Amino acid sequence: MFRLLVRRPGLLPAALGLAWVARRRAWYRRPPFLPLPPAGYLKWRLDTAFGAEGRNVSPDALARYLLWARRMRGGA
Repeated sequence: MFRLLVRRPGLLPAALGLAWVARRRAWYRRPPFLPLPPAGYLKWRLDTAFGAEGRNVSPDALARYLLWARRMRGGA
């Protein structure tokens, strides 16, 4: 993800928006005190979006997902 955002910095707002929407409830009460999504959600999301568990997701597919997620949240 980091490499994708370095190569395509225009995706940063979409990535930050998705991270904020998918953050763990009460993230500020438990270490590491970062608004990260729950691991179970990430696993489910990757399995449902890309199929086989543990499959490597291409940067292009990740970019398309970030842009799709932003559109679904009502962003441009």
